[in-house]
Amino acid sequence: MPDVLVLGGTGDARAVAAALVDDGVDLVSSLAGRVQSPRLPVGEVRIGGFGGRDGLADYLRGNGVRVVVDATHPFAARITPNAVAACAAAGVAYLRVARPAWEPEPADRWTRVPDVNAAATVVAARGGRVFLTTGRQDVGAFACVDDAWFLIRVVDAPDTELPPHHELLRSRGPYTVESERELLERHAIDLLVTKNSGGPLTSAKLRAAAERGIEVVVVDRPSEPTSIETAPSADDAAARVRMLLQRYRP
Repeated sequence: MPDVLVLGGTGDARAVAAALVDDGVDLVSSLAGRVQSPRLPVGEVRIGGFGGRDGLADYLRGNGVRVVVDATHPFAARITPNAVAACAAAGVAYLRVARPAWEPEPADRWTRVPDVNAAATVVAARGGRVFLTTGRQDVGAFACVDDAWFLIRVVDAPDTELPPHHELLRSRGPYTVESERELLERHAIDLLVTKNSGGPLTSAKLRAAAERGIEVVVVDRPSEPTSIETAPSADDAAARVRMLLQRYRP
């Protein structure tokens, strides 16, 4: 039975799992299964949902989990409140890996919006040549924008309606400023759309856009439950898990 359940198919989740497995911690990493060929962490892995907060609480009780590390993506809006509630119901310690959001630098030209639909409204007003990097699940929000051309970068192909004028680029980070600069130049991009995911994995596009004076439409993160224990990085999360396991050693 695992002592720790790590939620999320992110780089943070993989880093937490690697650090804890190196320490001999028994853990299971859980991936939602939305990516066809995910990068798997070290250690035991399960793929698929739990059936909401009640199903997750049952899993925690039934498997004797002592700590849940929520390292899901900042825009995975459903799992975090479900995990908080499930841990409270099951009496399990909860820790959120909350990577810092990106903040604009002096050279950045950001337009901040509350959600993807608002981003699509901005794009419809701007037109031009758009680099869309919000992920495959949100591409459908831009399907009705017919006065713009889109370079759509995704890991897996979208299964929703696409904008009438587009090119699909299947790719997975991390990226460098040099490669992002070349991409923006080659496709004559004049507008970038991104979610504020934070972290270094895909931040190079922001620096490349700033260099070229390109406007960036930034979708702000959804709100998360307050008064939860958080860690700003995978290393910090792993250290806190070690302390929690020592504190609540049976």
